[in-house]
Amino acid sequence: MRDVPELVEGYRQFLNGRYQQDAAKYRALAESGQKPKTMVIACCDSRADPATIFNAAPGQLFVVRNVANLVPPFEPIGDYHGTSAALEFAVNGLEIETILVMGHARCGGVRAYLDGLYGPSVKRGFIDRWMTLLNPARVEALRATSASSIDVQQRALEWASVRHSLENLQTFPFISDRIKQGLLRLRGAYFDISDGKLAALDPDSGEFRPLD
Repeated sequence: MRDVPELVEGYRQFLNGRYQQDAAKYRALAESGQKPKTMVIACCDSRADPATIFNAAPGQLFVVRNVANLVPPFEPIGDYHGTSAALEFAVNGLEIETILVMGHARCGGVRAYLDGLYGPSVKRGFIDRWMTLLNPARVEALRATSASSIDVQQRALEWASVRHSLENLQTFPFISDRIKQGLLRLRGAYFDISDGKLAALDPDSGEFRPLD
């Protein structure tokens, strides 16, 4: 790894900076294990890091990141389900109290999907099938924005994808059961990279509203 100097330098700054400040907390977490109350499902976009956005302390967030912050529906039969496995561990193992799906502006995966890169006639491997999870959200987003610019359509799809991921979460029996018991809540958010503003999804109206 020494041939990646920016990573080595970043680690040294962490070790001599933040780690020193939080050394006692890290040692305590090493002994006690993690007990985060919040799980964040976010995009793997390098510009939208949940720990940075929420100024999270060590052990505070259980984070899963994937292309376009998508949640698949419950599929008990299949091969590998990374996001689903993380959900099962977080809910059943860690007994998470909140699951937050956080979308973001200018998502490269969403834009490529809109541009047709992941259309039915294009087969590019793993990501092609993954991006089909946006199909239901696309129907909703374009219903109101079909005559609008591509940028307006993209933002509408980014918003719709968060709402549909929240719907997909409720197809998992272990999630819906804990929601009914009042032990788990689902929330949505949207981060704008350009100005650092975060909007929260109003669970009643389904609209994104800026946080004060």
